This record gives sequence, structure tokens and C-alpha cells, in this order.
Amino acid sequence: MASEPTSNIAADNAGPGDLVIARPEGLYCPPGDFYIDPWQPVERAVITHAHSDHARFGHRHYLASRAGANVLLSRLPDISLQTLAYGERLDINGVTVSLHPAGHVLGSAQVRIEYGGRVWVASGDYKLDPDPTCDAFEPVRCDTFITESTFGLPIYRWDTPQAVFDGIDSWWRHNAAQGRASVLFCYSFGKAQRVLASVDAGIGPIFCHGAVEPLNRAYREAGVRLPPVRLVSEIPPKEKATFKQALIVAPPSAQGSAWLKRFGDYSDAFASGWMRLRGARRRRGVDRGFVLSDHADWPALQTAIHASGAQRVIVTHGSVEPMVRWLREQGLEAGAFATQYGDDTVEADALGSVETVVQDTVTHAPGDEARAPAFDAHDTASRS
Repeated sequence: MASEPTSNIAADNAGPGDLVIARPEGLYCPPGDFYIDPWQPVERAVITHAHSDHARFGHRHYLASRAGANVLLSRLPDISLQTLAYGERLDINGVTVSLHPAGHVLGSAQVRIEYGGRVWVASGDYKLDPDPTCDAFEPVRCDTFITESTFGLPIYRWDTPQAVFDGIDSWWRHNAAQGRASVLFCYSFGKAQRVLASVDAGIGPIFCHGAVEPLNRAYREAGVRLPPVRLVSEIPPKEKATFKQALIVAPPSAQGSAWLKRFGDYSDAFASGWMRLRGARRRRGVDRGFVLSDHADWPALQTAIHASGAQRVIVTHGSVEPMVRWLREQGLEAGAFATQYGDDTVEADALGSVETVVQDTVTHAPGDEARAPAFDAHDTASRS
């Protein structure tokens, strides 16, 4: 779901010296000649994280965090990828670029751009809550902060992660005592691994849908500790008793599918920030809704913006107009970029309920291969 800001809050793309502007292809850095999370094919793309609304096929060269390389390649195999460690600096056409933890999912990064004595930071998606599966959000001081606002309304205030996972454990434990399977729907990349790393694995066996397993593998290869998890497909359909005390982690696309019949008696739940809204819980038609998000809530958005020290803030997606209005009321210069970034609903797993991963067709950006160098491996790099 893209955010289309109205003209009265649009950022001035023609501002003198702006380090990032909005183009039809995506957010563009003119002096560096690269894009950040572009939605159309380009020569050089700096990727904040591997969710499908930010990382797309078709770019000629990709730059991303080293921490997220495995998961990015699991989603976009065979791309031309250069990586940076968090805090490592790279000179691109005279622009100093570095990546800093965003706390959203494994490998998520804020993009710091320095040029001509000015510093801009593009946050990508982020959260401030603790998460054992990714590096914690790092405040980065800057003049201009480009922020998301997925949950940019005062109604969105999260409980502590521990309280949420205690609730999930209690629900699972109760179901297990009743001989009932517990099916938890959550997004296959990021949320699923956070759940797996945080629940009490001693309650019973854990299984996952086939759409979740490739991401689990990428997380483990990156050094993230996850409990033993078996694929649902390993169990013959007639052996429903195997799942009686189990937790099954599945993408939202599996809800209502014939795939669920193999579990016999089960209780289902959905884990998402959208579960804060009663209407969302009702529309999902699940037994339980757990309010768990990998995005910053309203207070955390304010905290992150304040910590940046920025006097200018540009909002990219989510509750754009309310956030811009609030920022202006705080005395900040604020505007918005029209983008094609979405929210959690984008990660509802276009894989469908089929337990196979289908690789998309790769279409490269047009242009002469020899004419378009990558993020030059000979550019100077240093640790900050």
C-alpha cells in the first residue's frame, strides 16, 4: 500500500543541495548517482532491507549490509551484491555512504549520506524494541532524517515484547494441555524468526510452513540462534496426532487453506501490529490476535526522530499526513516523499499457500553493461 502525500505536505524535490530527491524510479541521491530502495530498475541501488517493497529484482548493482546478505540473496538470488559492515564507510562519487542498524529485521540498515558538510539519513523501516534476531536500532545524528511512519498515529502503542511473548506462550501452553495444535500466522521474513527465537520452545514441538523455512535457514547461516523447527510437510497428512501439542508458524496466506486440515483440532492466532485494531482482528477471523510489530510505534517514532537531531524530516509511507502535521507542530521543517513502499501487509507472502519457493524472472536495468560500474570496489572504505 503506497503512500501518496498531498501537495501541501510534499517535500520540495528541487531544493538546492538536497542529497535525496524523489524520482519516478525511487529515492535518488544526485551527487552520488545512486538510489535508495528504488521500485523501478536502476543501475545502482542501496537496499535498506530485504522486504519485497524495498528490495526488488531488476537493478544492475546492489549495495546492502553484510549482516543481511544471506537473507537478501535468499530472496533475490544471483544479483550483483556488494556489502558493507555496519559503520563501514564507502566513497561513491565523492559521497560518503555508511549503513547503520535499523532494528527492523536481520540486516536492516539506515543509510547515512554525507556530502558537502551535510548529513542525511534514510531510515528504511525500523523499530526500537529489543529483538534477538537483529542488531538494535542505532540513532544516527543528521541534518535531514527520512523516516517511515507505518504506525504513525497515537493509537499505536506497543506492549513490551516480553509481555507479548508471554501471552503467546500462555495461549500455546493452554492449547497443548487440551491436545490442540496452535497455528500462529505471521509474516515469513522477520516476524516468524523473531517469534521462533522468543517463544518457550520447551512447551512442545515447533513446525513451520515451507515459506518460512528458507528464511530460517538464512538466519541460521547468519549466526542467529533459532530452536529446532521441522517442516510441516515432513509429517504424513494422516499423522495429525503429531501436531497436538505443537506450535505451527505459517504465513498469512495459509489462513483458510486446505493446508490447515492436516492439524485436526487447532486454535489459530495472528501476530501483527495491526492487531491493535479491533476491526483487523475481526476481519482476520482468528481465535487470538497478538499485537507484535517490527515497526516503531507512535512513541518510538518520536524518540527516533528526536534522537537524530534533524531539523528537517521527510516522511515516506504509512500515516504520512498526521506525522507531517505533528512534526510541524513541534517546530520542525517537515514534508513527504511519494513512494511505493508499503507496510506489513506487503509481507503477506505472495508465495500463496504452496510450500515451494518460486524464483521470479530477473530483468536487468537497461543500459550498456560496460558503461555502468558497480559500487566501485576500489572506492575508499574505512570504519567509523
